[in-house]
Amino acid sequence: MSVTKKMVLVASLSALSLGAMLSLNACSKPASKDSAATATAGVTATRGDFGKLSDGTAVESVTLKNTKGITLKLITYGAAMQSLMVPDKAGTPADIIIGYDSIEGYEKTPNYTNVTVGRYANRIAGGKFTLDGKTYTLPLNDKTNTLHGGPKGWDKHNWAIKDVTQGADSASVTFTLTSPDGDEGFPGTVVAEVTYTLNENNDVAISYKATTDKPTVINLTNHGLYNLGGIPAKRLATDAELKIESDAILPVDKALIPTGKEMPVKGTPFDFTSPAVVTDRVKMSDPQITLANGGIDHNYIIRGGVTPTPKLAVTLEDKTSGRGMTISTTEPGIQMYTGNFLDGKIVGKGGQSLTKYQAIAFEAQRYPDSPNHPAFPTTRIDPGQTYTQTTVQHFYTVK
Repeated sequence: MSVTKKMVLVASLSALSLGAMLSLNACSKPASKDSAATATAGVTATRGDFGKLSDGTAVESVTLKNTKGITLKLITYGAAMQSLMVPDKAGTPADIIIGYDSIEGYEKTPNYTNVTVGRYANRIAGGKFTLDGKTYTLPLNDKTNTLHGGPKGWDKHNWAIKDVTQGADSASVTFTLTSPDGDEGFPGTVVAEVTYTLNENNDVAISYKATTDKPTVINLTNHGLYNLGGIPAKRLATDAELKIESDAILPVDKALIPTGKEMPVKGTPFDFTSPAVVTDRVKMSDPQITLANGGIDHNYIIRGGVTPTPKLAVTLEDKTSGRGMTISTTEPGIQMYTGNFLDGKIVGKGGQSLTKYQAIAFEAQRYPDSPNHPAFPTTRIDPGQTYTQTTVQHFYTVK
């Protein structure tokens, strides 16, 4: 089967399976805490413990497992994916996301490892934006910018488990968090939910909802950091072959803030309109590559913009392991990050130091610094409105 036909088939399966997941969740049964799911077949959900924070707060885990060999472990701290086991072409499973073996790593050396980031994912220039004539000042945590919601964004909170369900074909967990008015400088009390669903089609769906009592800005994403070759890493995550459904990126200034213009990718290292090995591209000479510390940390404009159902955005294949994944999303942008700022100072799973290009992220979201760019897709939400987003990751093997 050709790469193009395969991607169309994968996108179709993901869209169909997402509908199946949503309908199954309505009739699936809850999983009790500290007990394995009682179903003998299908997708199971198991609640457990994942240690305690330094203040004594207990962190819970929920493990979703299907019969095809995929196991997704989630934790309440940061509403994060702690591990994601996916089989290779020989059927041997391995963890494909970087992170830490214990809660101490997530709390003491945060690096946005597979967490839910908010209230505003990505950068806001100067830590300021204006809404209805009022300027809001946010704390800075990325030199001159506010990044991923500020120094204590939603990734550094212990979310509550609202619901855990399981059924014959899917299982899910919903985390919830209430962010008070003024949290990290943002207006409005926001109630947020994120639901992770695993099904028998090897789809991991991440769905978000949020409401507010005052006008505010919201931009949520999962900061998944992947290496399809497996963790601990034996080779670079960027050695995988990538295709992105995008014809343009948002070029950035020296502070990594979008200039407001679009840049066609044709003829540049950012061109993944046809499959290409990422390592080859990030090592090419280009001013935008240099600005991002010798890699990619840019927003790709996904064809189709904001859509009511997920559309295909990314296809990533590791030919050595045979693991492949697609990402479909309702969002207009994908922030691609090639691990350019991993410098070996952080020790992850298995005691491995996390170094450059060892992980790659595709963050489905609205554009960076949107509140300061009226022409960008809006991130504003008002009372009575509900913010929603759905992103689906589909896993398969390449023979």
